[in-house]
Amino acid sequence: MRLPPSPSPLARRLTAVTAIAASVVLSGTVQSYAAEYAGIVVDAKTGETLYSHRADSIGYPASLTKMMTLYITFEAMKAGKVGKNTEIPMSAYCSRRPPTKIGIRPGGSIKLEPAILSLVTKSANDVSCALGEYFGGSESKFGKIMTAKARGLGMSRTVFRNPHGLPDSKQVTTARDMARLGIALREHFPEYYSYFSTRSFSYRGARHGNHNKLLGRIRGVDGIKTGYTRASGFNLVSSVRDDGRSIVAVVMGGRTGASRNAQMTKLINSYLPKASRSGAGSLVARANPANVHAGATIAMIDPGKLPVPMRNPALRQPQVIAQSNSVVAVAAAPKLPPAPASAYAPVSRPQKALPQHSAAPRPSVEIDSIKTSSTVPTGEWVVQVASVGSPEQARDMIDRMQARAAGLLGKRQGFTVPFVKNGTEYHRVRFAGFGGKSEAWSTCSGLKRQDIACYAVQQ
Repeated sequence: MRLPPSPSPLARRLTAVTAIAASVVLSGTVQSYAAEYAGIVVDAKTGETLYSHRADSIGYPASLTKMMTLYITFEAMKAGKVGKNTEIPMSAYCSRRPPTKIGIRPGGSIKLEPAILSLVTKSANDVSCALGEYFGGSESKFGKIMTAKARGLGMSRTVFRNPHGLPDSKQVTTARDMARLGIALREHFPEYYSYFSTRSFSYRGARHGNHNKLLGRIRGVDGIKTGYTRASGFNLVSSVRDDGRSIVAVVMGGRTGASRNAQMTKLINSYLPKASRSGAGSLVARANPANVHAGATIAMIDPGKLPVPMRNPALRQPQVIAQSNSVVAVAAAPKLPPAPASAYAPVSRPQKALPQHSAAPRPSVEIDSIKTSSTVPTGEWVVQVASVGSPEQARDMIDRMQARAAGLLGKRQGFTVPFVKNGTEYHRVRFAGFGGKSEAWSTCSGLKRQDIACYAVQQ
């Protein structure tokens, strides 16, 4: 029996996400709000829901996102588009993703098999980003591929925006959708699923242990994935097979890693004995293969096509590009499309209706839990290298310039200054962190010797 898609939001009132990390931007102080607990246990042989609590309420996946990144990777491997020794290049942008990470330098690469193991064990954000760029061309494009795949698998309440799960208020999921993805990984890729049982692996002399502490401690646990951000709380998807029975269980919104693990252990001990020893075969229908293009990473910009810096339009307050130590205000999570009415219909007995929950109020602004650098002070000397038409282009330009002129800009702070000209908004791409006018002018002179247009200016 196949698992039907997730239930309609008309059938159950959606509980608003309260896992929102608030912060005081000026002081850099961050205060976290605890995510609400959600959980589900599904009989992986029959599709019956053995336990659920807020299983259809929206939450943040955090690094559970990497399950979908790996699903699409396995799909490409199975189709022969890539192999275990395929080199995955590391861009400057991906190399600067916040920890956890492997630490590959810009311009380097990692073979696909250790890349997979780095996601399973270390939950490496830099490598996950590199896989997204390799298969999709950019994080945002790969996010669309991931979301389309989620829809094809019946994950009707999940939206992906990046391949690693770093904070994005529009990247959302449910416990039921994550259980569905866990079952799909087991069913569709038995030849690759054993990667999730890896306790540790070594890469370039460093040993990386698996964040899933239930492996080897709880009988029958053979994977899948942990996840955590301040906004999501502590998440875990577990696959368990023992004594002819099999379940996939999900815990989201744990207050601590220990309490999450304790709750998962309780669910396994309580509901694995209730699972069936017989089943009706595949539960999750295979979707059409993802439209990925191996090696789709965007090429470096042609110096002759580099936008020329624009001077002197009226300035707005500078806006700092998000870095690993940043706090960024982001929009509220989007409304998701209506989902079909049934979910995890049991084989032999009816499923109890989930309890209804009233919607909690949602703050008008959500704050990512990653801290950002402060705004560049007025009067500081900076170097401008371009003016572009969007924040995304500006972020990409910063990454490209820091990779291309690493000796001059690699350790400088990239930021943008938005301004309006003739009714159109543009974004100056600038770098800060110079000792004064002389160093800024000297850096610009060095950039010009590399055919990079620039000028030094006082902020």
